[in-house]
Formats: sequence, C-alpha cells, structure tokens
Amino acid sequence: MPAYLVAVRNAVTDAEQLKLYGQKVQSTFKGHAMKPLAVYGKVRCVDGKPLDSAVIVEFPTFEEAEAWYDSPAYQAVVHHRFKGGDYQTFIIQGV
Repeated sequence: MPAYLVAVRNAVTDAEQLKLYGQKVQSTFKGHAMKPLAVYGKVRCVDGKPLDSAVIVEFPTFEEAEAWYDSPAYQAVVHHRFKGGDYQTFIIQGV
C-alpha cells in the first residue's frame, strides 16, 4: 500500500538555508523507491490558513517513507529545511 510524505511550507524564513537544502536533498533519495508527485507548484488554498507551497512524494509503503525520513542521509540535511522555513510535514498511508 503506498504512502505519501507531505511537506507543507507555511513560510520561508531563510532562503539561503532552503537553497542548501534543495541542493542536498536529492542525494538522500538514492536507494529509496520514491516518486515526486508535486514539488512547490502553484497552490490555491480553499480552506484553512494560507500556505506558501507544498511537496508530495509517493513511496511504495509507509515503512519505506519512514526509512527515508529517518535515514542518516536525510537527517544530515533536514536541518537546512528547519532553519529555512516554517513547515508541517507528515507521512500518510494511501489506499
């Protein structure tokens, strides 16, 4: 059953940190089956608080999504995202 990592960016707080994150994050996907479905594209907020943008990445299983997020490779770069923006990120199991 697929799972999706959703990263909602509410605001950019440090563009340079996000640039570093963007340069480094791609290498963290090596060895992990994933498929980007949406990457900071056009957004229309229809309910709730406005947001800046979002990312949706599909993984084959919930466990694979967790394995990528918890991997040493990703944990070594995620601090740039934390410093660069206000995010709400979660993994959700698909149907």
